[in-house]
Order: sequence, then C-alpha cells, then structure tokens
Amino acid sequence: MAVWDLSVMVEELGPEAPPLTVSVTSDLHIGGVILKIVEKTQIKRDWSDHALWWEQKQQWLLRPAWTLDKCGIHADARLTFTPQHKPLRLGLPNGVTLKLRACFSSPVFRTVIGLCRVLNIRRPEELSLLRPVEEKKKKKDKEPEEEVYDLTGVPLTSGSVPSLYNGMPAHFADSPQTEAVYKMLSFTQPSPAPETIAKMYRPASVVDKAHIHSRWLDSSRSLMQQGVQENDRLCLRFKYYSFYDLEPKYDVVRLTQLYEQARWAVLLEDIDCTEEEMMLFGALQYHISKVSQSEPPPMTSCPAMDDLDSALQSLEVKMEGESSSMDMLETMTAPELHDYLKIFRPKRLTLKGYKQYWFIFKDTSISYFKSKEEGFGEPIQQMNLKGCEVAPDVNVAGQKFCIKLLIPAPEGMNEVYLRCENEKQYSQWMAACRLASKGKTLADSSFTSEVQSIQAFLSMQRSNPSAQTAQSDESINTHSLVSPRYHKKYKAKQLTPRILEAYQNVAQLSLTDAILRFLQIWQALPDFGVSYFVVRFKGSRKDEVLGIANNRLIRIDLGVGDVVKTWRYNNMRQWNVNWDIRQVAIEFDGNVNIAFSCVTANCKIVHEYIGGYIFMSTRSREQSDVLNEELFHKLTGGHEAL
Repeated sequence: MAVWDLSVMVEELGPEAPPLTVSVTSDLHIGGVILKIVEKTQIKRDWSDHALWWEQKQQWLLRPAWTLDKCGIHADARLTFTPQHKPLRLGLPNGVTLKLRACFSSPVFRTVIGLCRVLNIRRPEELSLLRPVEEKKKKKDKEPEEEVYDLTGVPLTSGSVPSLYNGMPAHFADSPQTEAVYKMLSFTQPSPAPETIAKMYRPASVVDKAHIHSRWLDSSRSLMQQGVQENDRLCLRFKYYSFYDLEPKYDVVRLTQLYEQARWAVLLEDIDCTEEEMMLFGALQYHISKVSQSEPPPMTSCPAMDDLDSALQSLEVKMEGESSSMDMLETMTAPELHDYLKIFRPKRLTLKGYKQYWFIFKDTSISYFKSKEEGFGEPIQQMNLKGCEVAPDVNVAGQKFCIKLLIPAPEGMNEVYLRCENEKQYSQWMAACRLASKGKTLADSSFTSEVQSIQAFLSMQRSNPSAQTAQSDESINTHSLVSPRYHKKYKAKQLTPRILEAYQNVAQLSLTDAILRFLQIWQALPDFGVSYFVVRFKGSRKDEVLGIANNRLIRIDLGVGDVVKTWRYNNMRQWNVNWDIRQVAIEFDGNVNIAFSCVTANCKIVHEYIGGYIFMSTRSREQSDVLNEELFHKLTGGHEAL
C-alpha cells in the first residue's frame, strides 16, 4: 500500500512548534498512529489521557482499532494530539467559581456526571452546563477579577459513592485549601449586598428568560464539539426541575446548591411570587444565614447506621405495598368533598362577583348545585380538572383564600376562581385540585400529606402578635433578602418589621428544615420549574411562548403573558423532530396534534428538555443507583445520537 504523510499538531511541543509529520498507510489503525507520534516527540511522560482530535470534522478519534481508511482520514486532515481532560472554569449556583478538570471528549451528559462526582452531588442527571450571559463591559469600570478556586489537582474517584472522611469526600480532605472549598460548597453563602443584586442580569420579560434557556449545551455531544475551549467559563445549574430522592444526610452539597439556585431565582425575579411569599422567602433567608453561621456542620453518621436506615426504608416500601382487605374496602368507596363555596368566572365585560353554590368534589371532577338539597340531581355544571393549572390566590392577613383554576377546553383554557371560607376548607380543596390536575383522586395516599403541607405553609404566613416583635435593633439588611422590585416599593424600615414578623414563624426550624421549607415554598409557586422558549406554532403567524415543565407543556401568549393551553405528558403519544425544517411535532390522546418551530433556541434543546423530563419520570427506587445513560440518549439525542 502507498505510504503517505500525515501532519499532527502536538500541544506538548508548544503553540509555535510546527506540526509533526508521520509516515502512514491507509490500513494503519489509530492506535498505531498515536504510537508513532509519541515515539517521534521523544518526550517521556504519561500519554494515556491523550487522543486525536480531527479539526475539520470536529470529532474525536476515540477508537484505536479503527484504520485511517475506515475513519475517512486522508493526507489533508488536520489532526491535533491533545489531552481529553482539560481545566474548565465552572460557575456554581452559589456564585463560587471553581477550576476543575473536565472531560472534553465524552458527551456532556457524562462530563456532568464526572463533575458532580468530584463535587459530591448525587443525581447528576438533573444538572447540566450552560453558557454564561455575556455582560456588557464598561471601559472605565475596572472590575475586580473574580476569585477562582483551583480543584484541578483533585483526583477523580471511579466509584459512584465517594468514600467519606470527617463527613466530607476523601478527595477534599487532602489539604486545608480543598477542605475550605468543600465548606463553601456545602454551606449557604451570606446574603448578597443589594448593590450586587442590582448589578446582576435580571430577565425583564419572558423573551429574556427564553434567551437564557437557549444557552444550554447539547448533552449528546462533547464540549470540544460545541466550541468550548480550555479554561472557558461555563455554569453548572439544575436543569430538570424534578428532584428525586433528596436525602439531607447525603445531599449536603446538592441541597445547598439547589437552595442557592432557588434563592437567586427569587431575588432576580426569575420567578414571580406574591408580596407575602416574598416576605416569607426573606425571613427564611435571614434565618438560614443566621443559623448557618452558628450551627456546627452536619456530620455524617456511621456506615452501619446508614445501612440500617436503608434496610428499614426498603422494608417500609414493601409494607406499604401490602395493604389489608379493610383498606381495599375503603378505597372502593371513593371519598369525596362537599361544601358551600363561592365561584367566580371572570368572563370578559361582566362585573358579577362571587356566587355561592353547593360543591361536590368526586374523582377528578367538581360539580356544583344551587343548594345542598339539589345535590342529588343534575349539577349546574361539572368541571373535570385533569390536566388543569392550579394556582393559589391567598392573603392570610386579609382572610382571602382563593383557588385559581385554568381548565382545558377545546378553544383554550377556561378561568375559574373558587373562594373558600377558612384555612381548613382551603387546604382540603386546594389539595384535591392539585391531585386532580395530575389525574389522581382523593383516595390517593398523598392527599393527607398535601393537605398538611398547605396548612404548614399558611401557618407560616400567619402573623404572630403574641410574640414580641423580634430584635428590630438587629441590623437586618432587608434589601439583600428581597428582590429589587420591593426595594423600590418600600423603605428598609418598612420591610424590617414585616420580615421579622414572618421570621417568628420559622425561627424554630433547624438549618436543614429551613432549607427544605424554602425549597418546598419555591416548588409550590405557580411558575415553578417552567423553562421558556419562543416558538412559532404551525399555522400561526405570530411568535408565541412555549413553557416546558416537569409534567406539562404550556402555550403562552407572548403579548399578554396569559396561558392559552396546557398539554400533559401523560396524554402524550409520541413526539418527533423533522431535523430538515427544524420542526417539533407532538401527538396527544384524542387526535390532538401540535407542531412548532423554535425561534430563540435550537430545536435540539427543546427536544432534549421534553425527552429529559420523560427520562426523569422513569427513575424508580429499585434501580436508583444505576443511571440508564443509553435510555437518556435515546429519548434526548435525536437523529445525531443514533
């Protein structure tokens, strides 16, 4: 066979060095080429992490047994012999920047798993990498360089569960510097200064939010293929808002970073909340930062106790499965709620207020009648809540307990408000509506816990006049606890008593409980976990917004911001992407078909979001430790991955 020359750049020889030329034949395999390159450099070192990168095709040559002919490489190929693991600057949700060694040759999905293993974050499939928002630099402002904490020397462990030493992964216990970094990862950061919040990028509209979501990297391609260079800065964030198996004992870093991401979402007005909720968020932040300064770090318990815990837990799961015949009888007679409530349907151009009717909640439907006596006859109307949107409209101080429902109808969504008399009634009906929207009935085992969590949330908003208004002399920097909107609306001295009043209700919580409560309230917000994209629906002439959440897709009017329609994943039959015209088509039960093209983001990102959420819903306790990476790529990869 003919011998020909192949030129290869070797990074170790320096940027100015000319490429090496090696003589090859077309039937030489990649491993043989690498051997020739190493011999020619005459540098003695560990080359095991190096691989060949093909510049023109933007791909790694990772199969050493393949021949040059099989790879399609000819004399004009520009190859680079470079390490697969390179340093990367990683911005975490808490604002800390680390420098870590990341894999530039494997799919981003696997790279994130490796990064999370170093940082001791479980469930890495919920996180991903996104490009930071470019900030406009002013010439006269000399910005101080951000501090970067170097972890490139930390060895990567191969096991899925890192071995612990003094309550931290062993690879952090090597030096005082790495121990300090681990403390920063697992402790909440002090509240930011109001100036810092004011300087940070705040999305002003849904379109701005959509632009942020267009920055996610593609999980099925490597960093190098997506133009990421050595020492570039990327952000590690929670991407899929379905947090599975949160265990405070093992998830110190995961919980802290999740709290930080939630806190910044609230402070930067990335998610809307009511004034009362904002005061509660402020009070919880104040409490968390106060406790985390005084409370010793949580030490992990001994392994024997952990084994006992997990054994008891799996026993509990088995016991729950074996229900008695009495329970069977109870579930066969379906429970229902019935009571007098008030209803208001804000139809256009009518100013009629709330009217009282007799309501019956059965299965996933609400029926209402003129009076209790007529409850056995035909209802005035019956509304099936399966697939509806449920949002609270509550003001505890003003004794206003309303439930806002957006119910799917052929032509869009019907808006209905239900008004309850008191907290108890509200908690039960709200819990029933939330379960019904997911297709669950009152017989579902989670009904009681849902009612309790709603009551706990309401009790935290209740004012507590008996407790003396807390130390108002304490310098509490209220403007660093609430979003800028409230800085403009109220002076600090107006905010302080309100935050301290809310603080009375949470002051007894431990650090972990306070963080969990913060996350619980964040997850209960109507807009929680919705990622926005500007799209153009097939047959429509204007741009609209598509919101993707962990259980549904939402069509939103771009001008007004109203929800036009909701589709649930559990009604989805199939979805596919026409990669040539970049259009996503989805088919739902009942012959409902929708199709749209993406305006602000690559349609691969939208496709990956939908597939990713469906992948998250397949996780179960039995196979909890094994990640089915192949299934993730099947659901999210598209034709490029197959």
